[in-house]
Amino acid sequence: MNFKIGRVEQRLREAVARNGAAHLTLIDPDSQSPIEAASIAGAACTGGTDAIMVGGSVGAAGVLLHETVAEIKKKTDLPVILFPSSVAGLCENADAVFFMSLLNSRSPAYIIENQALGAPLVLRYGLEPIPMAYIILEPGGTVGWVGDARLIPRRKPELALAYALAAKFMGMRLVYLEAGSGADSPLPTALVAMVKRFMGDVLLIVGGGIRSGEAARELVAAGADLIVTGTAVERSQDVTAFVSEMTRSIRK
Repeated sequence: MNFKIGRVEQRLREAVARNGAAHLTLIDPDSQSPIEAASIAGAACTGGTDAIMVGGSVGAAGVLLHETVAEIKKKTDLPVILFPSSVAGLCENADAVFFMSLLNSRSPAYIIENQALGAPLVLRYGLEPIPMAYIILEPGGTVGWVGDARLIPRRKPELALAYALAAKFMGMRLVYLEAGSGADSPLPTALVAMVKRFMGDVLLIVGGGIRSGEAARELVAAGADLIVTGTAVERSQDVTAFVSEMTRSIRK
């Protein structure tokens, strides 16, 4: 078995090294039709996003997931990375999968059981697994509820750091700090800075509540390597303009 960094992860790392940070557009197949999802992806590509994430807390599975990925790949050559909430969030026509463990879940289903069930499928489908720790902070949103997460308080950055360090020591190459879709505000920059200080080569992803280029810029200045926007992209009247604002704000 070859555990070297794969093509998609290497592409993300090169984007971070080249530009100072990278942007990921998250598309939930359950929020629109596959054709509409592809239109969003194409507009985000024009706006300069670095990759397309596909997944959601509920409903992002089966034929809908497969068709959404297929339509997106007709519109853009960007990597399509699955962001599964369970083993049902896998399909064979994506490029890679964030093979993640929700470290602060109360349920073993989201820490290891879905991963064990999904691993043979990842192998069979030929997906590139990108090992990632998923850590959910307040308010958590739908994903916090579905994932049965013990939400980390924003005022307790040392707890976020403890989980992130555990991920690093277990060999995970990415850590995703998530406030939850539709969060009222992004994660505190002081919290992001504390976590990043100890991450070394581990890429730090930050998502949830990021609605402006200024907010994205502040998070990158604090240490975020990749910024994820999903709900804000889907609700935007001009996806290309919104993503362009994000990418221009975070790149050096």
